[in-house]
Amino acid sequence: MLNFTLHTPTRIVFGKGELARAGEIVKEFGSKALIVTGKSSTKRTGVLDRTIQSLVNAGVDYITFDRVEPNPRAETVDEAARVAREENCDVVIGLGGGSSMDAAKAIATVALSGHPIHEYIRGNKTGLWKERLPIMDALPIITIPTLAATGSEANGGAVITNWETKEKAGINGPALFPKVAILDPELTYTVPSHYTADGAVDMFTHLYEGYVTGDEHANVQDEITEALMRNAVQFAKTAIDHPTNYESRAHLLWTSTLALVGLTNAGRGGSYPVHAMEHTLSAYYDISHGRGLAILVPAYFRLVVLKDRPHRLARLGRNVFHVTQADDTEAAKATIEALIRWFQEIGTYDTLKNIGIKKEDLLPMAQETVRVGGLGQGTLASTHPLSVDEVLAIYEAVYE
Repeated sequence: MLNFTLHTPTRIVFGKGELARAGEIVKEFGSKALIVTGKSSTKRTGVLDRTIQSLVNAGVDYITFDRVEPNPRAETVDEAARVAREENCDVVIGLGGGSSMDAAKAIATVALSGHPIHEYIRGNKTGLWKERLPIMDALPIITIPTLAATGSEANGGAVITNWETKEKAGINGPALFPKVAILDPELTYTVPSHYTADGAVDMFTHLYEGYVTGDEHANVQDEITEALMRNAVQFAKTAIDHPTNYESRAHLLWTSTLALVGLTNAGRGGSYPVHAMEHTLSAYYDISHGRGLAILVPAYFRLVVLKDRPHRLARLGRNVFHVTQADDTEAAKATIEALIRWFQEIGTYDTLKNIGIKKEDLLPMAQETVRVGGLGQGTLASTHPLSVDEVLAIYEAVYE
């Protein structure tokens, strides 16, 4: 096991009806909140109104910024930060899915610093991210997720897209850890089935990437990871078929949080190559992050992990998908097939061509993945350093 420091300062408030406490919680950190949310869902479901009512009951003033798009864009972040400064907001609430929470973290940063968020995006061409990261100062952040997926509710990272330069990558720092995360599983009841499915793939990917790429002598972390992967697999279909099944929604939401809070990779390390590859896809085409991940995983497993670490894939299959083959290579192949069956069951199995991606963009996207995701090293970290040609081969394998 590797040496590690684990810091998880976010206070978790979990359970039915906990949204009602939003006002009293926010009041601990500020007197005027900027509510950061998407364009429609929290309004349609009434969650925005309930949040506002809780703030009003607690005597907290507020401004609503409801223009966050999927794959939140740098220009949107900068505009919201301008509003926060002009309105003298002293606390930021991320209300919604991963996009709203990631945007809230970025807005809390820019509102305080005045620097455009593009300067912080890791790997961008300006190189300023080397000076700006990690982020040490930001307005206090409160997260209220309405979707189990990204884990942004309780970690110190976010992903932002600069649409003009087609760069999508992370920002991070201790100031981005939310002060409090209010996890009310009932808020996820109205999530459309395809978002529930894509979210399950996202949390599953957060778990397996470090598992297959990291140190192989971290059994405690491996067993925690396997348990969380089993929960993602087990409860995704139930939540899709029975949207108001509280236990399924609760298990998915808590799995999402634990998958990326730092617990599983502490002492194991690892890299996120599939996330890097998908970030480029959605930077170019604005697709669902979870759907892009689902498309890429089988090819990544076949072309990279099966060759480099078949025993890790075999262990994953035996402990998560109940694969029974004794030979590691055969068990690894069976794991890939089991994963595909799960994707088919929840409706995420797809191709790049089918979601509208043009074949002529595959090479430029592979080059951009290695440039941004590789942080100038010329390769992408994985079970071995991946070249542009290897990333391109993965894209081509799942094109049609």
